[in-house]
Amino acid sequence: MTDARDTASANPAKTTTEGQDPGQAPVPLLEPREGVPPVTADEAGLAEIVSAFASGTGPVAVDAERASGYRYGQRAYLVQLRREGAGSALVDPVGCPDLSALGSVLADSEWVLHAATQDLPCLREIGMVPRRLFDTELAGRLAGYARVGLGAMVENLLGYSLEKGHSAVDWSTRPLPEPWLHYAALDVELLIDLRDALEEELEQQGKLAWAREEFETIASAPPAPPRKDPWRRTSGMHKVRRRRQMAVVRELWNARDKIAQKRDVSPGKVLSDSAIVEAALALPSDARALSALPGFGHRMGRKQLEQWQAAVDRAKALPDSALPQQSQTPNGPPPPRSWADKDPAAAARLAAARAAVTARAEELGMPQENLLTPDSVRRLCWQPPSASTMPEVVSALRALGAREWQIEQTASLLTEALAEPAPAE
Repeated sequence: MTDARDTASANPAKTTTEGQDPGQAPVPLLEPREGVPPVTADEAGLAEIVSAFASGTGPVAVDAERASGYRYGQRAYLVQLRREGAGSALVDPVGCPDLSALGSVLADSEWVLHAATQDLPCLREIGMVPRRLFDTELAGRLAGYARVGLGAMVENLLGYSLEKGHSAVDWSTRPLPEPWLHYAALDVELLIDLRDALEEELEQQGKLAWAREEFETIASAPPAPPRKDPWRRTSGMHKVRRRRQMAVVRELWNARDKIAQKRDVSPGKVLSDSAIVEAALALPSDARALSALPGFGHRMGRKQLEQWQAAVDRAKALPDSALPQQSQTPNGPPPPRSWADKDPAAAARLAAARAAVTARAEELGMPQENLLTPDSVRRLCWQPPSASTMPEVVSALRALGAREWQIEQTASLLTEALAEPAPAE
């Protein structure tokens, strides 16, 4: 029998750690099986990849690298793929911005991704949209693994260790350094093997059908709508209390966003969130006063200071009717900490529901939020059905987006929780 260490750099075996010595150190995965493929950045090379992957068999491993923190937006700067019979491929979406032909030939295949919801938006932008998928991170959560990063999962289930040193680099760099490409190719090297091991694990636990329902929900979900008032998510926004100050945050945030988009850089590299909040709190009278604030120091040129001060002045000149409201219209129940005062009966329902769902999640060996989202529990308890019978609870859970397996596991528990007697006055 060939030792796993003899094949670690050439042809990793499709095995789990079952039967291996639990104290055995993971085997470093040193090289992709066929070596690091060249980066494809032209239409001729893309056509060859499309042909190769069309003739491949089985699931296709897919990953994407972005330049978060360096470039504006969340576009993909490298796409990695692997499939039986096709090997691995690295595609540059800058040189090949339209991968719809590749997406088309893979449309009927199962796509294997790790943390699919992170990569699907940038893949959709370049024409790659799966109809079926297998999310190895989500599968790990449902199977009860405490550590679900790709490296941890590969180590726990396959016995190999992956290098993860280049996950946060600037993937918009051209040409991409060879060590980065090496890392990127290894990210899909064992993804299908990991998928197979997790499928077996979920089958043994009786959770495979649940996982498939989750994967189908992700694959069929429409693109997320644009975030309303994204400036409200500025870090440190909780310090900003007055509407005039909030207007300053909004003006500075919008000015920064336009500059960042034009320069194609991360907004934080143009102006920090903390600087925006400092300006909002201080309401500086002129550029000189602005320059004395943290984040607007001596390194900032006069022209830059004047453009930020202009944004502050626009906010200061707004009539009261044009100032932002203190908070957005609530789209859900109030914070649970206030329930005891606002509605003691709802607070009692929530306590009972949380306890029941948490206990059931522990029995099933998975995080509570994967059994049923905390938001669904809160909404159900704050505004329960008029008659909290089992059929009405089931109907309410469906309306909240719960999957059928989740409803099957929680509906009876929640029906009992909603019938929890109100606390005595």
